[in-house]
Amino acid sequence: MASSTVTTQATQVVLPGKVDSSGLQVRTSELPAPGAGQVVLRMDATGVSFAEQQMRRGKYYDQPPFPFVPGYDVVGTVTAVGPGVDGALAGRRFAAVTKIGGWASSLVLEAADLVPVPDGVDPAAAETVVVNGITAWQMLHRAAKVPEGGTIVVLGANGGVGSTLVQLARHAGIRVIGTASLQHHDSVRELGAIPVNYRDPDMYQRIREIAPEGVHAVFDHVGGAGLAESWRLLRRGGTLVSYGTAATKNEDGNSRLPVLKSFGRLLVWNLLPNGKSATFYNFWAGKRRLADFRARLAEDLTQVLRLLAEGVLTAQIAGRFPLSEAGAALALAESRTVLGKVVIVAQPHP
Repeated sequence: MASSTVTTQATQVVLPGKVDSSGLQVRTSELPAPGAGQVVLRMDATGVSFAEQQMRRGKYYDQPPFPFVPGYDVVGTVTAVGPGVDGALAGRRFAAVTKIGGWASSLVLEAADLVPVPDGVDPAAAETVVVNGITAWQMLHRAAKVPEGGTIVVLGANGGVGSTLVQLARHAGIRVIGTASLQHHDSVRELGAIPVNYRDPDMYQRIREIAPEGVHAVFDHVGGAGLAESWRLLRRGGTLVSYGTAATKNEDGNSRLPVLKSFGRLLVWNLLPNGKSATFYNFWAGKRRLADFRARLAEDLTQVLRLLAEGVLTAQIAGRFPLSEAGAALALAESRTVLGKVVIVAQPHP
């Protein structure tokens, strides 16, 4: 049974090709009725992740061909349900990871991909911890399994994933050393981390001075030449978690090559007899077993949203932009000046 507010049209932001952030296009498209097992979700908030920044340059590992609607995750309200979906979902707020398609006023999703957002949580706040929160939670608790009392390094502690990771680690009783530009040191310190200037040419030496015996884990989204320095920071039994290749995002060439290079280095390091381990975190790992993947994602996101609702996590919103200004939102996210995540919200009603 569908709700009475079925959406027939949607405003979408389109990435037409390798363009500047000002080259995004806005279009109105017919939205199909939800099929079996599907819902229509009205977007309340979406956001700009590092993935969209790479997609704009054609550099995301497995992005679809241009043109397409970007938008890695979304928080919204169900306005219609398809056959086989409980009508009680209509009017309730959910979060979902979409990979693409989130930059739209409404979209059709599989009901099985929805995760409930706790009552009273602002949708923009919830948006900051969807893909970022799942990523941070899984890297910390599933990939690295850092013990209470351990010490970790978070590169880019002011970023969307980094700021969430710092808070989750501190809540788990883990000491955090976080790299950031000087302008964000006070904020990183307030999150609970020991800040280190990432522009300091002796940054890794500064980290060694803070943790002379090495650290239990390094979370590195930068990749490139610095990956070896991150590996050297580990103590015996420590884990390097690589989850991006930001160092090469502006370079031309094959989008898969930097990832494959990093993956190869991590494999070689894992063969060394020094007790350390290295892994490349892939958000979509295990999706071939879809039911298990969905269950794990829902479990982890539910934990993060609960912590947000309880006030353990503080949403780091770097800016809010209406959907029509998605280009400006993307430009701000790419400026490397922000703390937290840039959020895109629904257009205000006239």
